[in-house]
Amino acid sequence: MLKHTQNLLDIMARLRHPEEGCAWDVKQDFTSLIPYLIEEAYEVVDAIERNDYDDLRSELGDLLLQVVFHSQIAEERGLFNFEQVSAGICDKLVRRHPHVFSDAVFNTDEERHQAWEQEKAMERLKKNKTAEQESVLSGVARNLPALIECEKIQDRAAHHGFDWPDVLPVFDKVMEELDEVKEAWESGDQAHIQEEIGDLLLVVVNLARHLNVNAEVALRESTKKFSRRFQHIEQQVEASGLNLKDCELAELDVLWNQAKQALKNKP
Repeated sequence: MLKHTQNLLDIMARLRHPEEGCAWDVKQDFTSLIPYLIEEAYEVVDAIERNDYDDLRSELGDLLLQVVFHSQIAEERGLFNFEQVSAGICDKLVRRHPHVFSDAVFNTDEERHQAWEQEKAMERLKKNKTAEQESVLSGVARNLPALIECEKIQDRAAHHGFDWPDVLPVFDKVMEELDEVKEAWESGDQAHIQEEIGDLLLVVVNLARHLNVNAEVALRESTKKFSRRFQHIEQQVEASGLNLKDCELAELDVLWNQAKQALKNKP
């Protein structure tokens, strides 16, 4: 094992020592660490999106710490250890890449994708479930961000033939769902409005899939773009000696259009 990897494992074991360790680390368990695991993953994403590679190295270390932390807790409970975690992912990568590690030949990306999905389905079946009990949608993590979960569920269904053959009907479905949102709004039934908004979002994710767009990434980018433009408005309003609340919506709309032009080519 690499020197620093073993050092990290030794440090974590020391931190978890019941008498000589850190009180905070000792009292943690799988559940209490969930927020930190999620936070570290998002901080890795943030470093990547900012092209800050020094920070990326640091954030990957923080994320690795979470893997080591969970592995240490598991080892203490006699469940598994870090070596078994590493061995498991090595075995999985080899199984899922027969075109690299054995003599399988795939002529297209679609063939590779189908083989990948078939291997994942076989792995799910081995988790103490029978073919009768297993749904093609099983195995999608329940705590994923909603857009990612929706895309994965739709990908599974599409892989088994439940999907539109091309993008044109999806455009029609988006418009249909939008009309239903309006009808629900006109009814004044808030629960029905929420339901129809959910249906609309689901179909928009499907549209993104058909257009080869990652819905989660697209929304994140649009949210960042909105934030940049709004901050530009704030700066313009402040420079005029006013407060945002002092401005009419029409004035802010003019500033918004100016922000769109000013920031048009900025990432």
